[in-house]
Amino acid sequence: METYKQNPDFLNIGRKLLDWYSVYGRDLPFRKTKNPYKIWICEVVFQQTRIAQGMSHYLNFIERFPDIKSLADASTDDVLLHWKGLGYYSRAMNIHKAAKQIVEEFNGEFPSEYRDILKLKGIGKYTAAAVSSICFGGDYPAIDGNFYRVISRLFADDYDISKSTAFQYFSEISMKIIPENRMGDFNQAMMDLGSEICKPKNPVCIICPVNEDCLAFSTGKTNLFPVKNKKTEVKDLSLTYYFVSFEDKFLIRRRGTDFIWKNLYEFPVSVPEAWEQYIAKHTNVKHKLTHRNLNIDIYTVNLPHQNLFEDFASEGDFIISSFEESQSKSFPKPLENYIKHSAVGEASFH
Repeated sequence: METYKQNPDFLNIGRKLLDWYSVYGRDLPFRKTKNPYKIWICEVVFQQTRIAQGMSHYLNFIERFPDIKSLADASTDDVLLHWKGLGYYSRAMNIHKAAKQIVEEFNGEFPSEYRDILKLKGIGKYTAAAVSSICFGGDYPAIDGNFYRVISRLFADDYDISKSTAFQYFSEISMKIIPENRMGDFNQAMMDLGSEICKPKNPVCIICPVNEDCLAFSTGKTNLFPVKNKKTEVKDLSLTYYFVSFEDKFLIRRRGTDFIWKNLYEFPVSVPEAWEQYIAKHTNVKHKLTHRNLNIDIYTVNLPHQNLFEDFASEGDFIISSFEESQSKSFPKPLENYIKHSAVGEASFH
């Protein structure tokens, strides 16, 4: 990162923010450690999950996998199972692969250099900067949505944050604000300010520690920043599943890694036409992902003969599972709900 000549007025903003953070920073369990493994896991967990919703999941995950080796040695099913409830399962797969990578390439020690952290599977510039600055004193701003929002509003800056150059642009501005040797604290202060005060909607500007320096606040235009012109395209996708059962058993199979819900378990996606007579129920489920609106049809197929059930399982390489056995597997949320409601005999769900 290039070193910029810092303007005293800019630095005053940084000092105010750090003074505020020293008093009002959130009391979080991962703030009490410099352990890069725990900081890394918390950053990954809370990128897509609010702290209030994800804290118990984070604590349970750390309890089950307290260090890099325990995570690297775990099975895929075990990792996904302990990620259940957090969604975005590709994150769990990536940290599992990264843990193995740390064992193989860094002798089990979390790398201390920013460029090495950035080499780990699934780690981008934001997470690498956060871990580097908090744990190793690295001089890298953790640019994320909070940074974009706070900096854009402070300077009423209409630079389009959807541009590929936005990360570098806002990094350069941030470096002018951050007092020397305080990068880790500053990054965490920005996380708290963006989460608690400078919110995307209805920011609580009246108690903001830097409201006197904020051009968007002084001009009444906080709702105009940040500027994002590129809209994420959301596509519709239809899926069909068959819940094939015999007595209290049903069929499942692990998904591949080339599309949504990577490595999670699913039901068969097709059955012989002759089985139409065995369809007992049809359920339609609507489900939203970040870039997909899913329309899912699920047909319950109750087979009358065990050999029919077992032959289909063998031919399709399906796993025969009970409800209890399925609890140790991770399914996409709509299929998990379907299993749960089928087990208790409910006719429909949303």
